[in-house]
Amino acid sequence: MRAILLAGLALGMMACGQGQAADIKIGVAAPITGPNAAFGAQLKNGTTQAVEDINKAGGIKGQKLVLSSGDDASDPKQGVSVANKFASEGVKMVVGDFNSGVSIPASDVYQDAGIIQITPASTNVKFTERGMWNTFRTCGRDDQQGAVAGDYLAAKYKGKKIAFVHDKTPYGKGLADETLKALKAKGGKDVLYEGINPGEKDLSALVSKLKQANIDIVYYGGVFAEAGLLIRQMRDQGLKAPLMGGDGIADKEFAQIGGPGADGSLMTFAPDARKNPAAKDVVAAFKAKNIDPEAYTLYAYAAVQILKKAIEETGSTDGKKLADYLRQGKPTPTVIGDIAYDKKGDITRPDYVLYAWKKNAAGNVDYTGNELTK
Repeated sequence: MRAILLAGLALGMMACGQGQAADIKIGVAAPITGPNAAFGAQLKNGTTQAVEDINKAGGIKGQKLVLSSGDDASDPKQGVSVANKFASEGVKMVVGDFNSGVSIPASDVYQDAGIIQITPASTNVKFTERGMWNTFRTCGRDDQQGAVAGDYLAAKYKGKKIAFVHDKTPYGKGLADETLKALKAKGGKDVLYEGINPGEKDLSALVSKLKQANIDIVYYGGVFAEAGLLIRQMRDQGLKAPLMGGDGIADKEFAQIGGPGADGSLMTFAPDARKNPAAKDVVAAFKAKNIDPEAYTLYAYAAVQILKKAIEETGSTDGKKLADYLRQGKPTPTVIGDIAYDKKGDITRPDYVLYAWKKNAAGNVDYTGNELTK
């Protein structure tokens, strides 16, 4: 009997040891399928690479990260289902989601489950304005991004006819409204304000309206799929006005969908993280896998780095303790630069700049390297 008990105790200790070596569960929630799958791949690639690199270096205090992924398909209900799945799996922290309209309802589930959430891409102001303890982001906000776009429009298109189009989502409409607010604060105005539905393919009636109004520039709040279709159909109808958008068009597919007419489009986004000296080795690791860590890939990687630092500093994986630490405002070195948080969970260094999509030497329309100085 004593031998059996000792054997059982030894097995129990081994199981415990194994559990401790792999018991920090982290989730990545992103649109792996659906219209924003290109962005979903960025979030998943960034998170996966960060987990691999941390585990290869010995984990966090000897514990390995175990990654679970969930496909929200850019659908709020599916995002809530993913959140509930993570909660039932014992996930401690989540990187995601991409869409603001998904991140916001999912965050309620995460808060109830004691899970800290860092989104690499959801810029809607509401995400961090509700007084919740668990919401953070590695990106900026729509009011910051809108201020850059609105100021540019006011300066460069003074007295011109500016149209605003959005996709009716919390992100798209929110960004369009913040940009319009900034434009009006500088004395500018819109002559047309229209909404389209996500997934809408035929925008000919809208384009006809834009053409009839003799629009000089179109500001679009939304993501690359509809933005690409809009610019293509504008050119098809002979409307030469440029299109301006936000970070939602920061993917190569915008130019692929938009075609040659995407040349000259404007976009607000953060400085290219791939050029950050701190990202050199990580970018090389992605390139070795034939992955271009564009747009939000490194923002997702940075989110994992931030969580790692918080665990190391607190000695805990408790979501509330991690959140309390991050809200102290202490900077964490990441691949996108030092990140520190204010009390709301927003980064303290908003850094949106303006890009122009232009044809490069290879004949492709891209924004890489086309940052505008003013």
